Amino acid sequence: MSKVRVRFAPSPTGGLHLGGVRTVLYNYLFAKNKGGEFIVRIEDTDQTRFVEGAEQYIFDCLKWCGIEPDESPLHGGAYGPYRQSERKEQGVYKQYAEKLIADGHAYYAFDTPEELEKMRNDFKTAENPSPQYDHHLRMKMKNSLTLTADEVNKLLADGTRHVIRIKMPKGETTSFVDMIRGEIKNETDLVDDKVLLKADGMPTYHLAVVVDDYLMQITHAFRGEEWLPSAPVHVLLWKYLFGLDKMPEWAHLPLILGPSGKLSKRDGAKYGFPVFAMNWMDPKTNELTEGFKEKGFLPEAFINLLALLGWNAGTEQELFTKEELIEKFSIDRVHSGGAKFDYEKAKWFNHEWIKELKVDSLKLKVKEVLELNGLTIADDIYLDKVIALVKDRCTLLPDFYEQSVFFFKDPETLDTEAVKPKWNADKQLFFTDWINNLDNLQNWDTISLENSFKELATAKNIKPGELQLPLRIMLVGGKFGPPVFVIAEAIGAAATINRIKKALAIFSAL
Repeated sequence: MSKVRVRFAPSPTGGLHLGGVRTVLYNYLFAKNKGGEFIVRIEDTDQTRFVEGAEQYIFDCLKWCGIEPDESPLHGGAYGPYRQSERKEQGVYKQYAEKLIADGHAYYAFDTPEELEKMRNDFKTAENPSPQYDHHLRMKMKNSLTLTADEVNKLLADGTRHVIRIKMPKGETTSFVDMIRGEIKNETDLVDDKVLLKADGMPTYHLAVVVDDYLMQITHAFRGEEWLPSAPVHVLLWKYLFGLDKMPEWAHLPLILGPSGKLSKRDGAKYGFPVFAMNWMDPKTNELTEGFKEKGFLPEAFINLLALLGWNAGTEQELFTKEELIEKFSIDRVHSGGAKFDYEKAKWFNHEWIKELKVDSLKLKVKEVLELNGLTIADDIYLDKVIALVKDRCTLLPDFYEQSVFFFKDPETLDTEAVKPKWNADKQLFFTDWINNLDNLQNWDTISLENSFKELATAKNIKPGELQLPLRIMLVGGKFGPPVFVIAEAIGAAATINRIKKALAIFSAL
């Protein structure tokens, strides 16, 4: 078999949906598992939908995910250009469209938008409420099948606006073997004569994807199942232009489903969770759509959860590194049915990966979170210690602030309601005496602090368990955080004693 070459071919029209990232990931994993190459090709054929900045955004998302293309507009390669608009400038697509016309498989269509609208109205029936430009109607329209050669030549010479359409054959069946779904057959009579080359000279997806895959020697193509209805057009284009033996193997991936059907780009706002890989600011509307990265997801967790949305390794294992995914990935374990996205499960993956990663892998991300919240981090060794203490308690990266802020500054509020029911003068006196004892403590460490605390509690005939909650609230502000004596050791004697004194002044009024 020739070297595996796969491609991800996004349109630079907006944010990168998690379904798009999963398509990237499956392409990448398949290629790397087979020792092949992963290519990114920008499909900017629809210039009316082009969005400034969207192409760079796509590459930023891939970089965050840790997916590096072997070839792309940024990385170069031997099979460029990697933007369809640049290939169009070379006249490549027009050349192939003209060949189809010469061979009788396509035709010029000169119909105006008004004439097309008239067609849809004039031929509408109860049985056919949405007439299409197909083998039933093409002979009633203004095209090179109904005009004389002289008329066609004059229209072309005059620069009359036109498109090129495929001439779908009547009464035929196309077929191909999908790597996930098996053999798929389609009746050509049910497919309209798709536009291949638009009036502005740009190819539509149908022509461009076939020509580009051929010229780039793509061996396998993975795309969403929404492209299945277009498959007969593409099969015929491969047959007419290059031969079916040159056609890549295809796999149509299952949809990612939300709570009520296909998970769309608009569902994030509806359901309260992100659907884009990274924040996307639409320059046309100035509307910000939140991304998984900014929500606080780790890239390791993001690609892990996406890999399992439609694929499994055949084992009970759920946490996979990128290297493990590459090693274990196989297309025959991709499901044909839709995969439901569960945001709570996605957060579980992130929590597990925060626990899994070493402190060094988290430090820069956590430091950024803390500094964005106004903390100044001057001691990296101390930060390492704090991360190690709290990381098992964090689900998303922003959780590190709430779970560790008290290591860096006094709590702004105290949960007095949690203390009030069992607070009394004996406990007030206990803490007053304990901080006096702390001045004489030889070693400021967890064990010494806990022993001193319990010895005094025993001497005063108070259960230590009744005192630890007030101590936690004095140091932390609420009922959370690592073991309380570990916190006291970390923040040091001065901070510990000062916080207890400030809390006692408040608690004395309870």
